[in-house]
Amino acid sequence: MPTDLKAAYKTIMDDHFTPAMEISFIDGTTRQTLQYKKVSWIIDHEEKGLRYGENPGQEAAMYKLVNGNLILGDVKLIDPNNHLASDPLLIQSGKHPGKTNITDADNSLNILRYLTDTPCAVIVKHNNPCGVAKGDSLAEAYYRANKADRLAAFGGCIALNREVDLNTARLIIENYAEVVVAPEFADGVMKIFSEKANLRVMKINNMARLADFAMQRVVDFKSLIDGGIITQWSFTPQARTKEQLQPASCTRKNGTIHTIKRLPTDAEYKDLIFGWLVEAGVTSNSVIYVKDGMTVGIGTGEQDRVGVAEIARDKAYRKLADWIAWEKYQTPYNALTLKFGDSATDKIAAIDHEVALQKGGLIGSCMVSDAFFPFRDGAEVGIREGVKAIVQPGGSIRDWDVIDCCNNADVAMVFTGQRSFKH
Repeated sequence: MPTDLKAAYKTIMDDHFTPAMEISFIDGTTRQTLQYKKVSWIIDHEEKGLRYGENPGQEAAMYKLVNGNLILGDVKLIDPNNHLASDPLLIQSGKHPGKTNITDADNSLNILRYLTDTPCAVIVKHNNPCGVAKGDSLAEAYYRANKADRLAAFGGCIALNREVDLNTARLIIENYAEVVVAPEFADGVMKIFSEKANLRVMKINNMARLADFAMQRVVDFKSLIDGGIITQWSFTPQARTKEQLQPASCTRKNGTIHTIKRLPTDAEYKDLIFGWLVEAGVTSNSVIYVKDGMTVGIGTGEQDRVGVAEIARDKAYRKLADWIAWEKYQTPYNALTLKFGDSATDKIAAIDHEVALQKGGLIGSCMVSDAFFPFRDGAEVGIREGVKAIVQPGGSIRDWDVIDCCNNADVAMVFTGQRSFKH
């Protein structure tokens, strides 16, 4: 590995992984074998697979499923050769992709496969969404997804579920992105993207039938540090329509029944479903806030539910402040003092006042939790900011207390009956 850290990121690692791989599941005399082929691309006359793994210096390889089948119980593995991120058509790159480019693209598609009915954009960074949004057009969807967290989107992976048009392409190159993933690219788009030579542009042929992947299962492998492996079937959210969400209700040990008084409005149901489907791509513990088909604040990977609800809230405030600063002054909020000196004080105060009035854009939003609230304090974080509806799995022994909390605040709440952890 080079001692020059900048050079390390430009280094293409040799890998000694074999060109093919097989994984067999054996039960007595029955053997089910999955066959994989290593993926590579020719860039600047050099054939190579992944540039490196999660970090420079880590050899890595990517394999696509090309043969075999697996049925365990009543669950069947996706058929071979139905490739998405494992076999992208790399139509612009500048350099070979790294492992994180592919896994970010994969998690983008993991979210996007549930949101195919309308133009939608997903921006992922470090395998978590920065912003997800729907729109009447693809350009509007991307604009809103970028608005959700402009700072985190820097250097991220953008996944789009419609052909990329000129308007969307022009918006994309205003910022720095690592990857763009889409089903098609209109005439003239690649000329615009060529202004960013190292932008990896990936065409996914199977995105035309992305909705077909919504309930497909794969085996998820987790390697342990001693060489052991945990296997599990991949997660798929079951609650994907209004009818599949349950009005919050529970019966206490003393026989008292607690039921939510207000059901969500139609608009709230749409946001609750949208948020719950986005949740499938967020690292747990997580809480997200959504409003009008757009993420407002995303909290990820925390150990306690109150803490992650507060992080998502605080991010909503910070990201809105940054967006206002950018729109008004073409300057990040944190750089206002650097650019304007003493005169920045009034500008910052005005932005802070506007953000406080809007409560970070959380007024009227919906709150999404990937697991139940063990106590009411997690839900109260969102309720204090003006959240009007909550979706969560339910199942806590204190569901009754969270239901009472929502009833006291005239907040709707529904249960999915399914947890959505992602580790």
